[in-house]
Amino acid sequence: MNAREQLEQVVVTAEQMRQIEGRIFAAGMPVAALMEKAALLTATRIQQLYPLTQFQKVGILIGPGHNGGDALVIARELHLARYRVVLYRPFPKLKDLTAQHAQYSESLGIPSYQDIQALQACELIIDGLFGFGLERSLSGEIADAIARLNQWSKPIVSIDIPSGLHTDTGEVLGTAVRATNTLCLGLWKRAFFQDSALEYIGKTQRIDFGIQESDALAIVAQSPPIRQMNSEVAKQYLPIPRPPVTHKYKQGHLLLICGSRRYAGGAILTGLGARASGVGMLSIAVPESLKPILTGHLPDALIIDCPETKTGAIASLPPVAADFSKYALIACGPGLTPEAQPIIEAVLKAECPLILDADGLNILAQLGTIATLSQRDAPTILTPHLGEFKRLFPEIENPDRDRLAAVQIAASQSGAIVLFKGSRTAIANPQGSVWLIGESTPALARGGSGDVLTGLMGGLLAQTLNQEKPLEAIVATAAWWHSQAGILAEKERTELGVDAFTLSQYLNRFMSKNPKI
Repeated sequence: MNAREQLEQVVVTAEQMRQIEGRIFAAGMPVAALMEKAALLTATRIQQLYPLTQFQKVGILIGPGHNGGDALVIARELHLARYRVVLYRPFPKLKDLTAQHAQYSESLGIPSYQDIQALQACELIIDGLFGFGLERSLSGEIADAIARLNQWSKPIVSIDIPSGLHTDTGEVLGTAVRATNTLCLGLWKRAFFQDSALEYIGKTQRIDFGIQESDALAIVAQSPPIRQMNSEVAKQYLPIPRPPVTHKYKQGHLLLICGSRRYAGGAILTGLGARASGVGMLSIAVPESLKPILTGHLPDALIIDCPETKTGAIASLPPVAADFSKYALIACGPGLTPEAQPIIEAVLKAECPLILDADGLNILAQLGTIATLSQRDAPTILTPHLGEFKRLFPEIENPDRDRLAAVQIAASQSGAIVLFKGSRTAIANPQGSVWLIGESTPALARGGSGDVLTGLMGGLLAQTLNQEKPLEAIVATAAWWHSQAGILAEKERTELGVDAFTLSQYLNRFMSKNPKI
């Protein structure tokens, strides 16, 4: 992976971005030159997205700082490219460099107004009010103008970040622009991976204006890294190619403990996810009444029938399943029901890595997350959605306000790798390192999708444990593959057509359509 590709992974805070730009300026790059470069690249991209043949009149919102300066350079370039440009300039006082660009825009005859209503006839709006680092809530005339703008249902392009969003948390500061497209300048900011910001940022692209890898890494290396998982990175962590001489037990032996008479589908879907991973040997412990069903769906797996309770939950594990030393990894939880608490208590004593999902997480929360996991020496992976996260970590207030900070705290306190599910899934290890899944689809908001992920993750981990690769990176690779399969299924079907069984089939389909991965 080259330096430019590595920078595509990096995710920074507002303060880190300030420090990186400070290094660039200290090295001799004039502020005006960097503004010009970033804004010219942005103007070019806007013209590609919204060509003059379809969008003649463009309204541009001008802020008082350098984001407003960027917007004025873009205004100049679009004006020179024959767009009819109109400016909304609500601030009488501008930073010096921004004021110079404003003066030049006046000399070009670009009209400007202090009333947002002057832009209502425009076919495209460009938001250059506030860039990264905004921390105060918007109110008064600016908030009213943004509210009116959002009601117009016109395409809006935000420069760097939609005005009104907190750069780190994605929190709406009073009100915020609802962008159709956001063109992120330089490096990705944390807000782009916060669920709370997604309805405001629209489609996103990064404008690479030439930050040197050394400048970025000098700053981000001072804190645990926050990175995106993508296809280039995933190649490093997938268990391919296999060695020419191998056998099934060298490709990992995974034990799944899942299912109940009430939730038989959880066992099937987890098994299908595991099978798609390519794991060498798959054993699945289920209530004895489910064995015929599982055998029909997964004839290549070893189905272990377990004694069950009157209501159809696993009552105990037979010796073949209870001998945890036989397995590279255990994944446990989907479809178990709360009755299976003795099973969870048993697997928590296993000396191999353990994935807990669904009822496994709910039972762990009842046992006491931190105290219980403190007794484990082997790695543990937790896979909560928001509701499960709150039950597991009740002391973390409002985890959805800043999901990245919340998952870091949870991993640090529990000593586990925590995969915090959401529209932008975040995976943290106990040292604070975070992997982010930057693409997903609402098509995955279906019952059973998480079961497929648990099986897929267990299978990948079981195959790679002896390769000394960081477990959190393998977990992130599984989450990335899962989301990519969902995106492909949505494209070939619809959002409503991606049930969990279909998703499990698309795991292999995605790989077959991307043979270079």
